[in-house]
Amino acid sequence: MDKKHEHIMPDGTVISHMHEEKSAHVHTHTHTQTKAVLNRMSRLIGHLESIRKMVESGRDCSEVLIQLSAVNSALRGVGKIILKDHIEHCIVDAIREDDREAIEKLDKAIDQFMR
Repeated sequence: MDKKHEHIMPDGTVISHMHEEKSAHVHTHTHTQTKAVLNRMSRLIGHLESIRKMVESGRDCSEVLIQLSAVNSALRGVGKIILKDHIEHCIVDAIREDDREAIEKLDKAIDQFMR
């Protein structure tokens, strides 16, 4: 039998949890930063498109590299927002529920993100 409960954040975001009685916990969350992440990703996609056009038009390699560096920095920023949001919501709940699997997954994700 599954159990479900919800938390309503101050900004109105609803965080839902589904728990299976006999197996590992399954968490479904609506994160508070989803809109900010999507907005940043849309800007990043636009920025990458402009860099592609720079390359197509034969712009100076130095200018292209500078723009690629800006995109790389912005991508890392998006990753940090996602990581912070995950820690504030999923991991807090995982610790409360002693969900070792979620904590191990975060550890692996941080290792990958830091490369």
